[in-house]
Amino acid sequence: MTPWFVFALMTAAAIFAVLLPLGLGARSAAGQEVAVYKDQLAEIERDLSTGLIGKTEAEAARVEIGRRLLAAADQDEAQPAGKSLGMRRTAAVLALVGLPIVALAVYLPLGSPQLPDFPLAARNSQPGGSQPLEALVAQVEQHLQSSPTDARGWSVLAPVLARLGRSDDAIRAYRNAITYGGDKAALRADLGEVLIATAGGVVTADAKTELERAHALDADEPKANYFLGLAAEQDGRKADAAAIWRAMLAKAPADAPWRPLVTASLGRVGGGQPPAGQPPAGVEAPALPAEAMAAAKNMKEGDREAMIRGMVDRLATRLKQNGDDVDGWLRLVRAYMVMGDLDKARSALSDARQAVANDETRLRQLNEGAKTFGLDG
Repeated sequence: MTPWFVFALMTAAAIFAVLLPLGLGARSAAGQEVAVYKDQLAEIERDLSTGLIGKTEAEAARVEIGRRLLAAADQDEAQPAGKSLGMRRTAAVLALVGLPIVALAVYLPLGSPQLPDFPLAARNSQPGGSQPLEALVAQVEQHLQSSPTDARGWSVLAPVLARLGRSDDAIRAYRNAITYGGDKAALRADLGEVLIATAGGVVTADAKTELERAHALDADEPKANYFLGLAAEQDGRKADAAAIWRAMLAKAPADAPWRPLVTASLGRVGGGQPPAGQPPAGVEAPALPAEAMAAAKNMKEGDREAMIRGMVDRLATRLKQNGDDVDGWLRLVRAYMVMGDLDKARSALSDARQAVANDETRLRQLNEGAKTFGLDG
């Protein structure tokens, strides 16, 4: 039984329910009046027999009701029964045939008779901007159950699972994306980030392994480099962390979205201390003879630090005599940051700007280089 046939039966039943009283030959309005007047005459007779009204009042009432009864009878006889029945049948036929025709004429051009069924489950799983994120995730997961080697599906699903707090599922999704789609630096870095988040912000051995793989695939992968710097900081190697983050800032475009995070992290470690036997980053190696470099490896920590500070002081003295050396100013500021002297770094940057204030080209070059330090924020 097709839906169209069911709808037709329902329509016919509704029409018959409305027209049934007409088909049963209901009495006309005039016939109803005749019955009412006859009942009133009988009621007058009862009132007269019980003494409720007198003969005079009863006779007057009979005359008036009789006059109305004759008028109603004449009106009922003047209207042929066949004509009334014909009108009822015409109305019934028009309702049974005309109403479906009008409905179809309106529905066919405006409706969608060929539209398939659209149950609630399908509506919940349809793609769309208003669909809940959980429903979209469920839809992708259902797809991946039947197509487990869809690397693109896994790579799309993984960050969403991480955002929803489903860390274990996100880790599995990233690993599947790498397995079926090939090793990519961005995927390795994202996997390392999720592992770190799962460990409460600690760069675990597994996370560091993923980050190092990402760095091997792309030495400039920013997420991998940042977390490798964080791993160095957590290991107590602040100088290494500072070196990694400074290198990132030196290569980064001015509008890199992660620049504020790296700048803040660099400030947190105070620029770090240089590894044993090495001068601060940003100070040229020729400033110290090769023999002195070899001797520095065997120096005590205090002597080595004094030697390095002497190098920085000589650079600062030279810049006071030749303030046009923009590269020298940038090396001096960077050296102070490496040693953790942020106040001196800011002071040196201020002196540098005053020294080249009259040269727009040098001032612009200085400001561009100073963006990597994060001292103006």
